[in-house]
Parts: sequence; structure tokens; C-alpha cells
Amino acid sequence: MTPAKEGSCGCGSTAAKTTESADTFGTAYAVEGLTCGHCVQTVETAVWAVAGVDAASITLVPGGTSTLTVSGQSSEEDIRAAVAAAGYTVTES
Repeated sequence: MTPAKEGSCGCGSTAAKTTESADTFGTAYAVEGLTCGHCVQTVETAVWAVAGVDAASITLVPGGTSTLTVSGQSSEEDIRAAVAAAGYTVTES
């Protein structure tokens, strides 16, 4: 496995992926540390597992502040915990 470049995730992937839902309604969270499509998939999978989540999508800004949009009846605390468990940080927006 090739070592990850500084500023990229541990998977070593540098491919950027942006996913956006057609549903623009929901709660937006600022997420730090996402750099590639694998990062996006990791966070989306963790958030989808939270009880009450109807939809979750991320607009990726590689190496910057990405936006996670979540709709459904989940608590902010649960979403923050899921993102943290995936290895990333929800910041104050």
C-alpha cells in the first residue's frame, strides 16, 4: 500500500466525489477532514445507521469544510456521535 499523502485520508485515494441529494431540505452540518469519496462513503454509511435518518448526503470540499445534510427525525447529538465514530469532526458552522 502506498503511504497516504499529507492531507489525504488513510485509504490513499485522492479521487474526489461529491454527492448531493435532490432533497435540499434537512439539517446541515459542517464536517472537517474529508478528502475523498471513500471518506464521504464512510461518513454517509455511519449517519445512515442512525435511527430516524431518512436521508444523508455530503457535498465534499477536499481538505476543507464539507457539508453533511441530514433529513429525518434524528438528534444532533446522534449525528455528531456517528460522524465522530467514523473518524471525522462536526464543527460549528
